Amino acid sequence: MTGRRQQLRRLLFAGAWLCAGCAPGGGDGGGAEAGGPTTSEAAHFEFTEVVPGVYHAQGASDLVVGSNAGVVVNEADVLLVDSHISPAAANALIEDLRSITDKPVRYAANTHWHFDHAHGNQVYPPEVEIISHEATRAAIAAGRSNSGRSYELFVGSIPRRIEQLEATLDTMTDAAARAELEATLEAQRTYYAQLQEVIPTPPNTTLSERLTLFKGGREIQFHFFGRAHTEGDVIVYLPNDRVIITGDMLTAGLPYMGDGYVNEWVETLDRLKALDFDWIIPGHGEPYRERERIDHLQAYMRDLWDQSVALHGQGVSAEEAAARIDLTAHADNFGGIPSPGANPVAVLRIFELLDGTAN
Repeated sequence: MTGRRQQLRRLLFAGAWLCAGCAPGGGDGGGAEAGGPTTSEAAHFEFTEVVPGVYHAQGASDLVVGSNAGVVVNEADVLLVDSHISPAAANALIEDLRSITDKPVRYAANTHWHFDHAHGNQVYPPEVEIISHEATRAAIAAGRSNSGRSYELFVGSIPRRIEQLEATLDTMTDAAARAELEATLEAQRTYYAQLQEVIPTPPNTTLSERLTLFKGGREIQFHFFGRAHTEGDVIVYLPNDRVIITGDMLTAGLPYMGDGYVNEWVETLDRLKALDFDWIIPGHGEPYRERERIDHLQAYMRDLWDQSVALHGQGVSAEEAAARIDLTAHADNFGGIPSPGANPVAVLRIFELLDGTAN
């Protein structure tokens, strides 16, 4: 690989969102094998029907959407789980829904307060119920979805990232690499413009532990099992359909942990596993059926937590600890762990939890 292509790859990687650094999980991800889910594509989204009436919506164009969305088509209406990263993305999803249903969106949900899951809330009229945990509403109302370390890490760096891309483009001669970079640059510029339209909008319906909707013949449960990816993670459980929609409590690989409660997350997942389900629709990545992937994540988190606690007790800095932690034992379950080292933001967060300084 040439130096130019290596530089391009670094810039492209820098443009990833909250699933940045997520290693792919094991298994086939529940793809469209014979007898499996069917997939259709609209202008901006690809809809995979996981079970009848329940879809996984994933971005399928250059529109920045950030996260997945869950779509539950009921007898008379639709529930959307996670409103996406911007008003433009939210409106595109609502428009693309016409490719699979003509029923109106009457319910939306925020699985947590991160910007890529909640900054489309403003497009919904007052009669649409936007459902979340109480802590998620409080976080968005307090301005945490568009401020703080995680937001600055993934969004605050965009102007500088655009400058880097422009500077790199000026020096590139390889036609294919240049075209790839131009597309990335245009997506970054478009998304940055869309950011200016965001008005963080708190949900208008909240739960503390559980809320249930009965929509025709479908039961829809919203559960808070404890702190995990954030302090207010809600999962959507469809008991008759045997599906869970998890936000970033579960992703297709290693989730972002910069606002998480890693030790409590493991316990929260134990409570989640008590549900009876076949399909997992995660916050990032493809739907999957392999429940053992939850076990693998718990084992990774226990190891990360225990090593972090030990190094913290030795007076090691978070930065040095991140370099020294060895998680290669989990490489078979999470690709991309070729050598010792842990995500520095995850380790810093654990140190803040241990010091009692975490938000």
